[in-house]
Amino acid sequence: MVERRPFLTFLSHAVLLLGVAVVAFPVYLTFVASTHTADAIVQVPMPLLPGDQFWHNYVTALRGADSGPASTAPVARMMWVSLVSALVIALGKIAISLLSAFAIVYFRFPLRMLCFWSIFITLMLPVEVRIGPTYQVVSDLGMLNSYAGLTIPLIASATATFLFRQFFLTVPDELAEAARVDGAGPLRFFKDVLLPLSATSMAALFVIQFIYGWNQYLWPLLVTTREDMYPVVIGIKRMVSGGDAANEWNIVMATAMLAMLPPALVVMLMQKWFVKGLVDTEK
Repeated sequence: MVERRPFLTFLSHAVLLLGVAVVAFPVYLTFVASTHTADAIVQVPMPLLPGDQFWHNYVTALRGADSGPASTAPVARMMWVSLVSALVIALGKIAISLLSAFAIVYFRFPLRMLCFWSIFITLMLPVEVRIGPTYQVVSDLGMLNSYAGLTIPLIASATATFLFRQFFLTVPDELAEAARVDGAGPLRFFKDVLLPLSATSMAALFVIQFIYGWNQYLWPLLVTTREDMYPVVIGIKRMVSGGDAANEWNIVMATAMLAMLPPALVVMLMQKWFVKGLVDTEK
């Protein structure tokens, strides 16, 4: 029987509420700033209640400002670029990792484990480490300012390959033998047996990789020079040109709020699958 202690219950709830306040207050402050004029934001003290410029600021951000010292590109276009890039990166990582893990686990070919460890060792070579040669290759192939340049160098994932390999190793060999007896080939076994069993792992990985792709900053900063190919994270940086007086902080804050929405929606909509995928992976 669990003994209830009112003081400990109160203390635990107080700590949780304090943690929520610490995390949520900057988001609330950003939202408040996105509903005021630029002049009101730079006043001391800054208003702590929402203003009356909500629709104007968000519509201006989505459509693009008419003028200004910094970037005035439409945020709607930036969010589209970020959405396409994040989806291609997430889905591409899952597809390539599934196929590579399937080949390593279920096919017997020379130097099979060497291939696996060659993939796994690339964890020590992220894009930031090989950014110079990668940029040179992308530039030579004419993929600057393109979706291919934004996504292809980030698609391969040793972590996802390792995750799916470990999961495939837990699948009973009897399933593969039964599929072989029924006349199913390797791809049929992969499509009809392994993919359904991997659904929760794929969902968990999709959430992680979507947020990873959406929040990319360093690589898009190098390969994009045109405003129509800016992801939203780069767009926020380009909107800040100098001192406080030179920036339209209300539009910047509205853009920041809009940039938070897609990752938050993905996490909320796939929360059940995400948690289930992590739990199943541990098993």
